[in-house]
Amino acid sequence: CVGLAACDANGYSDPYVKLYLKPDKDKKSKFKTAVKKKTLNPEYNEEFVYEIKHNELAKKTLEITVWDRDIGKTNDFVGGVQLGINSKGERLKHWFDTLKTTDQKYERWHTLSAELIPE
Repeated sequence: CVGLAACDANGYSDPYVKLYLKPDKDKKSKFKTAVKKKTLNPEYNEEFVYEIKHNELAKKTLEITVWDRDIGKTNDFVGGVQLGINSKGERLKHWFDTLKTTDQKYERWHTLSAELIPE
């Protein structure tokens, strides 16, 4: 992440990322990164694997949300992005590229949206 909003009084955030492959009523697809302390530009070199049939993946949406960890109170939602069949523009292109070539790694930058309503 680059240029995250400062959520803490010290001018930084303690961000972490949550991922879900939706729909997921039981939240069994949840993955969470480590918290990166006092930064607005965290780097996450973590990999997550979902065991799912390729034809089922096309019906799913990958929800990626960024949070600021707070001790003793509710964590702050920083923003998020969804990649899936209902995405638009570069997000949709990214999703189709990953579905088209499953044995290749695709890295893209996406702007976080504050409008995403996480569960």
